[in-house]
Amino acid sequence: MSDKQEPYREKRAEPEPASASASVGELPTVNRRLSVRRARCARAKLVLLLATALGLWLWVLGTRRQDVLPTRLPLEDSFIPWPVDIDSTDAPAAVPNNESAVATSRRLARRPHMAGTPNDFASALDFLHLLQTELGIAAPPEAPAPVFSAGSPESRAATLGATGAGSARAAWVDTYYPVLNAPAARRLEILGEGGAPVWSAQLEERAEGVLDPDAGEYAEAVPAFHGLSPAGEVQGKLVYANYGRKEDYDALEEAGVDFNGSIVIARYGGIFRGLKVKGAQERGAVGCLIYSDPRDDGSVRWSNGYAAYPYGPARNPTSVQRGSVQFISVYPGDPTTPGYPSYENSTRTRGENIPDIPSLPISWNTANQLLEEIGEGGLNRTVKLVNNGLSRPFGTTMGVIPGHIKDEVVVVGNHRDCQNSYWLSAWVLGATDPTSGTVSTYEVVRGLGALLRKGWKPLRTIVIASWDAEEFGLIGSTEWGEDFAEWIDKYVVAYLNLDSSVSGSRLRLSASPSLAHLVSNAARDIPHPTIPGRTLWQARLDSGPLFGTVNEEAMHVWEEQYGTPLLEPGDFAPADSLGTAVKGGLKTDVNGVPVRSASTGVGALGSGSDYTVFLQRIGVASSNGGFASTLSDPVYHYHSVFDSETWQERYGDPGFHRHVAVAKHLGLQLLRIADAIVLPLNTTQYAYDLDGYLNKVEDIAGTQGFATDFSALRSSIAKLQNASLALDEEKADAEKHLRKLVKKWWKVRHGHHKHWWHKIRTLLRKIGSWFGFGKNGEGCPHKNRNEGKDLKLGRPKNLGASGRLRPRVGRYPAWLKEQEEKERSSEKDLDEHHGHHWHSRPKLVKKLIAAAKRVQEANKKLVAFERGFISEEGVKDREWYRHLGVAPGKWLGYGATTFPGVTEALIYDKNATLAQAEAKRLEKLIDALVKRIEV
Repeated sequence: MSDKQEPYREKRAEPEPASASASVGELPTVNRRLSVRRARCARAKLVLLLATALGLWLWVLGTRRQDVLPTRLPLEDSFIPWPVDIDSTDAPAAVPNNESAVATSRRLARRPHMAGTPNDFASALDFLHLLQTELGIAAPPEAPAPVFSAGSPESRAATLGATGAGSARAAWVDTYYPVLNAPAARRLEILGEGGAPVWSAQLEERAEGVLDPDAGEYAEAVPAFHGLSPAGEVQGKLVYANYGRKEDYDALEEAGVDFNGSIVIARYGGIFRGLKVKGAQERGAVGCLIYSDPRDDGSVRWSNGYAAYPYGPARNPTSVQRGSVQFISVYPGDPTTPGYPSYENSTRTRGENIPDIPSLPISWNTANQLLEEIGEGGLNRTVKLVNNGLSRPFGTTMGVIPGHIKDEVVVVGNHRDCQNSYWLSAWVLGATDPTSGTVSTYEVVRGLGALLRKGWKPLRTIVIASWDAEEFGLIGSTEWGEDFAEWIDKYVVAYLNLDSSVSGSRLRLSASPSLAHLVSNAARDIPHPTIPGRTLWQARLDSGPLFGTVNEEAMHVWEEQYGTPLLEPGDFAPADSLGTAVKGGLKTDVNGVPVRSASTGVGALGSGSDYTVFLQRIGVASSNGGFASTLSDPVYHYHSVFDSETWQERYGDPGFHRHVAVAKHLGLQLLRIADAIVLPLNTTQYAYDLDGYLNKVEDIAGTQGFATDFSALRSSIAKLQNASLALDEEKADAEKHLRKLVKKWWKVRHGHHKHWWHKIRTLLRKIGSWFGFGKNGEGCPHKNRNEGKDLKLGRPKNLGASGRLRPRVGRYPAWLKEQEEKERSSEKDLDEHHGHHWHSRPKLVKKLIAAAKRVQEANKKLVAFERGFISEEGVKDREWYRHLGVAPGKWLGYGATTFPGVTEALIYDKNATLAQAEAKRLEKLIDALVKRIEV
């Protein structure tokens, strides 16, 4: 036995072997034990290495700055964090959030802000202050607020400068001078023999001040009036006209009813209130009264056992719905300046979109008394109506966040005026309309402010608008749109609108067909506000929890106005027999091939909110959405003093979860369209939806027995579909090519040595060498050539400065333009700093610029699609509306009519020849659009 083995035997303290052969035989066992020890040691080293690597990885994730924005851009989805995490003095928070939403609502909904009032101007300045604070706009303490008279050089420069080369963040107020009215003397009386009044209506609402202190405080000072209703004193017999729709008036005339000299009484619902007055006026009536009928409140009625607000969720019988009676389907905006802005010195017309006869809104209590007067056993006495008013100007607040691309602008807007707040005292407080929308908009602005403070800059310029006088007839947005129509046409790629965020439980979304997928996909990516495990998109199926019998006619009118949500397989459990839904209508093209346009579940836009001037007159793709009331929701007291903060917090949206969900949805849409390389406008969806529009026209023609031939229009639509499909391929290829070049350029300019991952990998290699797992890699021979030097051409500033160097591709095309001249002058320094990496760059930059221009050209074609339906001649009989693809229905107001010229020629004019002529107009527009988007 060797000397080395003997100590080993002694160390083991084993008994002496019986013989030498036995000791030698024990050696394999000893070697095996040593091998096991070595293997265990190696495994321990490996475990230690992995644990160290994992710990280091977790440390990197934990210590890396969390407020730095990513520098990459996806195809349609935005990787900008939304909601945005912010640092709070108390605890981490995110924007949008419920607490700040509630606080904002309580601050805004407890003060009056009707258009043109001092409090309304204060609300304009409040929004101005929000923009200045969140957008980081310095406001000198002694300087006057940037309030400009519309048409002045300052006002013009503010908007037109938003797309200038040196544009900066800005906020201001534009003041317009339209015709607005406020109530003065008003009376409604039943006259006895000799003309003396024997009964006077209670025109004001009555509120209980303990359960709803805001309503109780202001109810006595609430004049009930109609915006833009003329002053007048009239008297006549009452005629009940049901909903005051065209078909209601036609049926009464066919029954022999004479409207001349009468005062019409109609219930709200079905169509825009101004068209009820228009129908009465055209038939010879001298006045009009409109009331809220409890039959239209669905299941939440006193007859079903529900107590009236504020004691329960049913209608307060004294509630009054105020609102404008402008003929909105003729044209919106200032009645006296159609098609041009209402400057202080503008030439005025008489106003063709406002009534000649006075009207008043009344409560159910008042209406019930009048209906008894003309009902069976009633005396049918003469009724006297008195209405007088005053007028004043208003202000619209605007803000700009410049993007890297100056000539592409996204506008997002919400109106803040409340039709129902009085001149110097409070009127209807508007906790839902418009404050719920304003609250969500505030949250979006706060979120954008948090992003800006983290170093974010949008790819496209964003304009934020707080419209005024929407309640009088979309006046603020329309006047601004008419003021800057050429600028909007040239630069604005999309308009995102928000009116009211929450008045009930069901999500209703409407948009141009090209934006439908953006709208629906954003909703799918946001959690349901109240039901875990579901998405916001599925809230379009939600209904209120209050049930009972429903008036059949009211249900029919409600479904006709709002429709039934299209069900999708994902809305049901797999075992549900309703899991399969039929989508779209089936027809054949000119070759007999079936065509089908799958519905997106997103409705068409008619009118009734501030997207109208953008879509219907200029041709800007637009969207709108929010939670609305259903027939089983607590009654929403629209434009009433009971639209209060107390109602909103108790019944409308307890906890403000829906307010925040709407803010998340609006913000996500905005980020995705502002930061996408290729605009997320789905023109092919639009092109195939046109088949559905034509299907409806053919159905109407067939039902009415007209012999029409729309095959030429169908053929044009098919050509547009093919052109759009080719554009789809082009925009995808253009983006793919740009991404590829940008990634290549990024590597050339920065090298892999600056990636934090390579630093970590080097450290891990070094750690591995300690355990005998390999050696340090050599890396690029130029790796540390410029280390520690101040390179003049690092990453672009304002790209969301980050330690992560995965390129945010979308920012580079615009940034290249801004930096091109600067980079040329730095070529000598760059050559010194970048060595062999620089020599291929000039050629690559040219390729990048060409690729960026290719993407921009594709984007121009996408924007041109909606513009392609604009006709300078406009829609027949209401030429202010220029979109021949969709318009507010002639006798609907709110509701959309697709292919309005053709449709209304068949429905109202009963003229097949006129319908064919209108189809020819459409055909010419579509053929021209095909040429415009061809690739």
